[in-house]
Amino acid sequence: MKNIVETAIQAGAFNTLVQAIKAADLVETLSIEGPFTVCAPTDEAFSKLPSGTIDSLLKDKESLKQVLLYHVASGQAMSRDIVKLKSVKTLQGEELKIDITHGVKVGDAQVTQPDIECSNGVIHVIDRVLIPKSVHMHAAPR
Repeated sequence: MKNIVETAIQAGAFNTLVQAIKAADLVETLSIEGPFTVCAPTDEAFSKLPSGTIDSLLKDKESLKQVLLYHVASGQAMSRDIVKLKSVKTLQGEELKIDITHGVKVGDAQVTQPDIECSNGVIHVIDRVLIPKSVHMHAAPR
C-alpha cells in the first residue's frame, strides 16, 4: 500500500496538490507514519481559485504550508467516523466544520470520493481548496 503522497501522485488528479506539497517541503511529513486524514483538492478544485492565487501561494511558502496543513488532521478518520463529528482540528490549528446535511461537507468543500486508504492514513477527495481564516489571499489582478 502506498503512502499519502505516493497515492496522490499515482492518482493523476492531484498534480497541483503534489506540486504544492513539494513547494512547502511537506513531502516527508506526509510520507511518515502518521496516520493522517487528508482532504485532498483535485486539480479541478485548484482551478476554481481566483486567477493568480496558486502562483501567489507557491511564492509564499509559509502561507502555502498553512493552507495545506488546513487540509490535514491527525489520525485516520474514515467516512464512518467523520459523519459522527461536528468538526475536526487540523494540523494548521484551526477547526474545520463538518456538515452531513447533503452528503459530507468539510468546511465549504464537498467530499466527492471518501476513504482512499493509504499506508499512513486516508484521503478524502474534495471539490474545492480550503483557505484558513488566518491566511489572507492576495490574488493577482486579472
